[in-house]
Amino acid sequence: MSPILIATAIGLVAFYVLKWVSRTRSRIALPPGPPRKPLIGNLGDLPSHTDKAWEYWLKHKDLYGPISSLTVCGQDIIIINDARIAVDLLEKHSSAHSSRPHSTLVEMAGWEDILTSVPHGDHFRAIRRALHQEIGSKVSVARFNQIQEVEARRFLFRVLNDQKSLVHHIRKEVGAIVLKLGYGYTIEPHKRDPLVDLADKAMEEFSFSILPATWAVDFLPFLKYLPAWLPGAEFKRMTATFKKTAAAFSDLPYAFTKHQMTQPSHVPSFLSHQLEKGIPRPQSLEEKVAKWSAASLYAGGTDTTVSTMTAWYIAMALFPDVQRKAQEEMDRVTGGNRLPSYQDRENLPYINAMIKESVRWHSVVPMNVAHVSIQDDSVGEYAIPKGTQIVTNLWAFTHDPNIYPDPMAFKPERFIDTATHKAERDPYYYSFGFGRRVCPGRTLADANIYITMALSVAAFNISKPVRDGKEVEVKLDPQPGIICHPAPVELDIKPRNQVIERLIRAVETDYPWEKSHAELLNSLPY
Repeated sequence: MSPILIATAIGLVAFYVLKWVSRTRSRIALPPGPPRKPLIGNLGDLPSHTDKAWEYWLKHKDLYGPISSLTVCGQDIIIINDARIAVDLLEKHSSAHSSRPHSTLVEMAGWEDILTSVPHGDHFRAIRRALHQEIGSKVSVARFNQIQEVEARRFLFRVLNDQKSLVHHIRKEVGAIVLKLGYGYTIEPHKRDPLVDLADKAMEEFSFSILPATWAVDFLPFLKYLPAWLPGAEFKRMTATFKKTAAAFSDLPYAFTKHQMTQPSHVPSFLSHQLEKGIPRPQSLEEKVAKWSAASLYAGGTDTTVSTMTAWYIAMALFPDVQRKAQEEMDRVTGGNRLPSYQDRENLPYINAMIKESVRWHSVVPMNVAHVSIQDDSVGEYAIPKGTQIVTNLWAFTHDPNIYPDPMAFKPERFIDTATHKAERDPYYYSFGFGRRVCPGRTLADANIYITMALSVAAFNISKPVRDGKEVEVKLDPQPGIICHPAPVELDIKPRNQVIERLIRAVETDYPWEKSHAELLNSLPY
């Protein structure tokens, strides 16, 4: 290592020593937590990126109570395992805790400008304003219902022809919707699409990059100067790859939309609306907002649906009585001789309850992205100093037996009022984040989930596969990541009857396939 880097490292270590000493002297009543070691504090108590963080941090609840704390190299971190405390702090005191911590790893990976990562300020407000105007209400999202219905019907068609690629078909459906809305892009109908594949890769890498309270380099930034070949510096090689993906994800569809706006066949989109007043100067804040607001639309509107629908298909195989009740309700509304639409939603209370239970049963974002306090605050008897990172365990909230009895069971009935049962708390209340950081794509995601789930209920019988006369074991196994996807499983998915099968196949004549933009995309310089 060069003398300059050695001197930089020594200087940074000295800085953290002074920071740690000053905080130790002035500290008042942080929540309890594991013992701190000199200088590094709780650096050794952080989970690995391969750990299931929601399970790791839930152990704090047994050890230290519903709110606990760590200090890593002078940085205070609060872990919240109780929904009431999270609401008190992040909803009722939202203005004090609505920013994001600076993440060295996120910056190295090229994701510092997407909405989820951006601290509170002009950039944050500009992106959020643009997204709110496009997808901020049920009325605005309803403009896209026909696109959503068509792509959901095409999803049924793909599953009917190839049930083994279920998750890929869900991704393709949701990608087709959001890429059309965001960029005016039409995907490849029958084979892999380059932009869908790029976006999926980008979302997977982003999910690892933004894991809260995980990466040592976020607390010891001088580690970014280590040579990539050193043991323990694997993050350098990882982020170098991630940065290329992030750049392509923001730049390539942006270049596509700019090109399309010069063509007579241009289809208006979210991004083209941002560019109507003129193409921003390269590297300007305006260009950054345009690129990353469109990328944020994709991030907020896709993986929630993909993860939720994958888990729902697993739930139907595990809880066949729930599937039967949903099909009975669907048949009462449609007569069993047509497919449902958005107009049917108000007449499907059990299916609406099933959507809520799907969001609760499988937490798509089990550990919320860290908030950071921009002023001193307190919760109960504990201090929350300015600059504290606050991490909430959303999985713990949605699986708290005091709020949701028998939380591991899939029971839509828990969200239906009866003479003997009061509906349990709507999981949407905290599953999409808190305060000014609530997910702006939640309404779009909800609409996607509804139409995909309703059509799937009407179309298919979903069950465990049978091999050699025995049922194959199926289970929900959520995988690590800020966006949590179930591990792959094998399911048996069959059309309910011949009438339904004909309705599924009719999508090809009702809505002929459009020509893809994939070839044009691959030809563009960016």
